Amino acid sequence: MVDRSSERVVSPECLTPAQIEAKAEDAAVAKVRLGTARAFVLAMFAGAFIAFGGLFFTVFLSDTTLSWGPQRVVGGLCFCLGLVLVLLCGAELFTGNALMVCALRSHRISASELARNWAIVWLGNFAGALAVAVLVFFADIYKLNGEAVATSMVSVAAGKVTPDWATLFFRGVLCNVFVCLAVWIGFAGKTVVDKVVGILLPISAFVACGFEHCVANMYFLPMGALMVASGYGADVAGASSLDVAGILYNLSAATLGNIVGGALIVALGYWFVYHRTGE
Repeated sequence: MVDRSSERVVSPECLTPAQIEAKAEDAAVAKVRLGTARAFVLAMFAGAFIAFGGLFFTVFLSDTTLSWGPQRVVGGLCFCLGLVLVLLCGAELFTGNALMVCALRSHRISASELARNWAIVWLGNFAGALAVAVLVFFADIYKLNGEAVATSMVSVAAGKVTPDWATLFFRGVLCNVFVCLAVWIGFAGKTVVDKVVGILLPISAFVACGFEHCVANMYFLPMGALMVASGYGADVAGASSLDVAGILYNLSAATLGNIVGGALIVALGYWFVYHRTGE
């Protein structure tokens, strides 16, 4: 008799790209089956989680003793908190849901189902981000570090309304290429460590490079506007543009850019290469 007590079934350390593509399709089917209320609440959680990452980022940036490079890199790592919470705690993030186009292309979901999900999730993300901005405001977090946090909040937000629309759009394209690749890596991982470590570089890179993430901006821009209304950052260039028009100006460019980067480049590209290849 052969003693097999010491044998172990060894599974791959992570999913293959083709398996990830199939998983992305399955996830998309599950997402369109969510009821409106459930999808909206999960989207609010995602908006709040990304806002938490944005808060961490601006608190860190208030320390101006670091030189520009290290400050951007470490700040980007701080921002990773948001996507870590989304992937591990479960939430509906508009930018990550660009990968649902894989299922659309395979005819497993319809265009109307995709559009409905995106609309609900975008609005839910905005509601969650706004809720965190209000909480942060009344918690007086902006007064930390001798009120330098308030200035960093205005500075980050103002930098998002001063570039021209086309620049913001292309920064949005690049942003969601990075974000969707991070989500793709998250799908590949089988453990918490796999998922967390896997997303650190793509997410910290897009933040360090100053790309435009529409959900993050749903927090950054209202928070900056609240700070300007409270008398902070008057000397920051572009602060006067932090109003409703400025917020919509940025979000229109960032949202469309995010769709192009995530849905048309990452999702369709990987669908074309890996759909039903088995490898």
